[in-house]
Amino acid sequence: MLINPRARARLDERLGTLKPIGRYAVPHKGWIRALRDALGMSGRQLGKRMGITAQSVAELERSEALGTIRLQTLRRAAEALDCTLVYALIPNTSLAGAVEARARKLAQRELSRVSQSMALEDQAVHDADIEQRIRTYIEQALRDRDLWDEP
Repeated sequence: MLINPRARARLDERLGTLKPIGRYAVPHKGWIRALRDALGMSGRQLGKRMGITAQSVAELERSEALGTIRLQTLRRAAEALDCTLVYALIPNTSLAGAVEARARKLAQRELSRVSQSMALEDQAVHDADIEQRIRTYIEQALRDRDLWDEP
């Protein structure tokens, strides 16, 4: 039996409001540079607010654009720009869909082994029974914690 369906559904609902994720695409030069430019703030001025040099501001803007900036540094820059850093991991599909797909994959893999054995013993499983067998296997044999172990 799979666990946490309500918690998963609540999180899916919260994360669903963040889609489409394209609207959060990082500007070419990064958020820090885009916001600083939009505010008309120089690198020296941002550096002073952060307690660093203008050269360090250029380095952190470069590291953000490259995706290597530390989260703590990004938070400091956001505060200096009078912004709030929002951090989220947004699933490409729903969490419920990801769990269901993984459970089905594991069930199909396990049941194909069983079906192969049964076929060798002249006890082949009929296609009409496969979907029910998959559902039964998921309900009775799988737990959430087992889904993500690699065989």
